[in-house]
Amino acid sequence: MASVFFHVDLDAFFASVERRDNPQFAGKPIIVGALPGRRGVVSTCSYEARAFGVHSAMLVSEALQRCPQGIFLPVRMERYAEVSRQVMAILRSFTPDLKQLSIDEALLDMTGTQRLWGTSKEAALKIKKSISEELGLTVSIGIGANRYVAKVASGYRKPDGLTIVAEGEEQGFMASLPLEKLWGAGEKTRQGLASLGIFSIADLQKISEERLRTKFGKAGARFLHVAAYGQDSGVFQDDVVSHSISTERTFQRDTFDRNMVLDLLRQFSDELIARLWSEQAVSYSLGIKLRYDDFSSTNRQCLRSSGYRASEEIYDDAVTLLDKYWDKDRPLRLVGMGLFNLQSKDTLQAELFDNGHDKERTAQQAILKLQEGGKGKITRARFLGDLHAKKSPS
Repeated sequence: MASVFFHVDLDAFFASVERRDNPQFAGKPIIVGALPGRRGVVSTCSYEARAFGVHSAMLVSEALQRCPQGIFLPVRMERYAEVSRQVMAILRSFTPDLKQLSIDEALLDMTGTQRLWGTSKEAALKIKKSISEELGLTVSIGIGANRYVAKVASGYRKPDGLTIVAEGEEQGFMASLPLEKLWGAGEKTRQGLASLGIFSIADLQKISEERLRTKFGKAGARFLHVAAYGQDSGVFQDDVVSHSISTERTFQRDTFDRNMVLDLLRQFSDELIARLWSEQAVSYSLGIKLRYDDFSSTNRQCLRSSGYRASEEIYDDAVTLLDKYWDKDRPLRLVGMGLFNLQSKDTLQAELFDNGHDKERTAQQAILKLQEGGKGKITRARFLGDLHAKKSPS
C-alpha cells in the first residue's frame, strides 16, 4: 500500500486569529510581531500585507516603511496556542498518526484511512470544511507519497489551497516549480546555484550530486539533489521517539544577528510553554537545532532536575545552548527548539522550593485562561512599541 501524507498549513495563522477575533480587521493588512518603535521582527502577516512586500522575520521598522497603513498587533502566543490545540484536535480526529511541526502546521500519515474518509481529495476537503466551520480558519493542504513533497505542495496554492502529487509524479511536479519553491533553499543557496548556472528546479535535476558537492559540501549537495526530485531527505523525521513538541523557523536570509535569534528564541519559549500547558504535560528536556548556510546542523539538548514551568526557564536554557554551540563564524539559516520526553502532569511531584519563576508561571497561566476565549490582548512589554509612536489606522 502506497504511503499517503498530508501537510496541513494554517494560512497566515496569527493574523487570521486576530481577524477572526476582530471582524473589523477584515480585508485590511495585519502585521503581527514587534510593534513600531521597538526592536523586533514580524512574526506573520496577512496576505493583504504581503502584497506590500511584508514577510515574516522582516524587521518591523522595514515593515512599517513598506506598509504604513498596516494594523500592527503584538503577538498573543497563549491565544494562538489555544486555537492551535483546537486545530490539532480536529486533525487527530482524522488520524492519530500526526506530527505537529509548529504551532500552525502538522504532518498527517493518512495511509490506510481511505475506508474511513474516502479518497485523499475527499478526506482533505472534509478536514478543510471541519476547520472552517468549527474555527473560522482556512488551511492549505499538500498531499504526497512522502513528507517533503507534501510540504512543498501545501504552499503551491495558498491561501485555502489543495494540491495532490500522485506517487510517481514527484519529479515532474518539482520540475514545474520555480527555484523559490524548493523548500529549505534560501536566498544564499539560490545565489550559489545561480553561480553554477542553475535557475530552476528543472535545471537542478540535471546537475549531478557530485558537482553540487564542490559548492555546497556533502550534506548540502545531498539535500538539494534529493529535494529537487521531490524525495524525502529525512528532514521531517522525529528527533526522538518519545512524545515531544517543537517549532522552527527558516530565516529569509542567513543571519549572524544574535539579537534577531534571541527574539526568535523568546517567541519559541512563549509558544512551547503555552503548548505544554495546553497538553497538561511536563518536560525536563530542552533542545535546540541550529542549521547553517551549508545545510549542516547541530542539535543539542539539556536536562533539568525539575520540569519547565515558565517560558523564562525555557528561554534561559535555550540561550545557554545557543551561546555554547553556535559557531559564530557561520551564519544561521534555521533555528529550532523543542521540549522532549513529555509526561503527564499527573506524574509530576510537588516541588518543595520556589525556583524563582513561580510568579511568572502564575501570571502566564492567568493570561492563558483570559485569552482562551479571545479576551484581552496581553503581550510582553519588550514587543510593545513606543506608546507615542505612529499608530496604524483601524
